[in-house]
Amino acid sequence: MTEVSRIGESEWDVWRSFYAMRRRLDHALEVQLQRDSGISRPDFEILIALFNAPDRRLRVRELISTIGWEKSRVSHQVTRMEKRGLVTKFECDSDRRGSWVELTSTGRKVILGAMREHSDTIKRYFFDALSPDELAVIGTASASIISAIEPTPCDASLALDNVEPAGSSTVAE
Repeated sequence: MTEVSRIGESEWDVWRSFYAMRRRLDHALEVQLQRDSGISRPDFEILIALFNAPDRRLRVRELISTIGWEKSRVSHQVTRMEKRGLVTKFECDSDRRGSWVELTSTGRKVILGAMREHSDTIKRYFFDALSPDELAVIGTASASIISAIEPTPCDASLALDNVEPAGSSTVAE
């Protein structure tokens, strides 16, 4: 008989549990952002990347590298956000092939408002649900999986990794 899967039933159980948890956590975080801040997760990723950038702006190629998206996805998302006044896009004076994406004052207010509730939700659903030992295991397991995938440089600096807890020194108005 031909082997269909090299994964055992107990391994499938672990995978299904992990997959269901990840999807539910992603959904819960997305719902919270929409409900409390009126923004989507993609909005948040771009806003937090710009918030953490020097001068609150990035070249488009730097934004792509920071959040790990395809160029067309970034372009479409930035266009939608620009229409809502969250960001502005303008040509680079020194390099006509490039352009900048900059956080507007409206975008800054939105991301500052979103950060507290979002970090509280992450804490409640992730950190508070696990013991220190479980968190250590997840941290080690996550690093192992990332290494197995052979990450690209942008994976090391995903925008969501740069979220600072509300009240930290980098979130000054």
